[in-house]
Amino acid sequence: MKIILAPDSFKDAVTAEEACQAMAAGIRRACPDAEILALPMADGGEGTVQALLAARGGKLERTSVTGPLPGQQVQAAWGRLADGETAVIEMAAASGLELVARADRNPWHTTTYGTGEVIRAALDAGCRKIILGIGGSATNDGGVGMAMALGGRFLDSQGQSIGLGGGTLSDLAHIDLSRLDPRLQDIEIIVASDVTNPLVGDQGVSAVFGPQKGADPDMVAALDRNLRQLATCAKKDLALAWDMAQCPGGGAAGGLGAGLMAFLGAKLQAGIDLVIEETQMVKHCQGADYIFTGEGSLDGQSVFGKTPQGVARVGHQAQVPVIALAGQIGEGAEALYEEGVQAIFAIGRGPSTLEEALAETAENLEQTCENVMRLLNRHANN
Repeated sequence: MKIILAPDSFKDAVTAEEACQAMAAGIRRACPDAEILALPMADGGEGTVQALLAARGGKLERTSVTGPLPGQQVQAAWGRLADGETAVIEMAAASGLELVARADRNPWHTTTYGTGEVIRAALDAGCRKIILGIGGSATNDGGVGMAMALGGRFLDSQGQSIGLGGGTLSDLAHIDLSRLDPRLQDIEIIVASDVTNPLVGDQGVSAVFGPQKGADPDMVAALDRNLRQLATCAKKDLALAWDMAQCPGGGAAGGLGAGLMAFLGAKLQAGIDLVIEETQMVKHCQGADYIFTGEGSLDGQSVFGKTPQGVARVGHQAQVPVIALAGQIGEGAEALYEEGVQAIFAIGRGPSTLEEALAETAENLEQTCENVMRLLNRHANN
């Protein structure tokens, strides 16, 4: 029997790779002869680097860069794949929300400058292709900080730099990309995201994601105006053939999605689709009997570009049953049945605190997979 393991991380509990290890241990107890292939997944956020390193080989690099808050220094980890020419970067490693204490979260000041510095480090290492996951940001600067770190100039009406942070964009009058690092002209940049929001408006990045980054209603309105100003200047100075303000996915990572496309010519792709492609999951599913996937929580949002949905589509196409596991099953999770998931299981074994549930995630995954596999074995032998 051939089993594919394709989970995302279970947030704050186990990585996707650790989830695969726990799943495999449970399955082997029930079916010692099973052929198990682990394909750790991600959708552009946490775990993207590790998922692609696990699938394609390579090594983890670390670069000291500016953190989300100006003046803050962080050690950002990124991957260099075995081909030596492909870098895998998670913007959250340099500009992520988890790098800012809750009391200090303020998208008026946070910046993507450090993400630009990681891109520059990849260029220095000789990489010619960059895969950039942009989930989990602390920022709302439209990617301006990122572009500044690579030589872009964002000037006020007096020709002076506007500085860092989403709050400074109200002063923006002119964008000058003539001094961008020339190596970027020969680089392919693919952006992995699970967000389709535009840059501005009621569904824009400031309105939808600003509050979780520390913005109150007045700041949300001001940040939205500032990003509109950015889009206006981009249309004037960059002669874009598309609307930066309303491009689907442009609102990802505080507008970094739009900034990467406008300033660096990057291509935006659904994160889970990119990881599925890079791990060659479709090919690996040939001849498989079952696919196990999952993540920390499954609910109605799981059908909007999340890992279980993407894996389910692959399974449905390959006619391989998909089983989803989760620490928590929320309202609307049944929508995954329409995407190709055959069954959904919660891994909890009884009442527990959140801390207990997180600590027991690996053990619970292992036991649940054993139980599910025993049922599947019984069905196969009848």
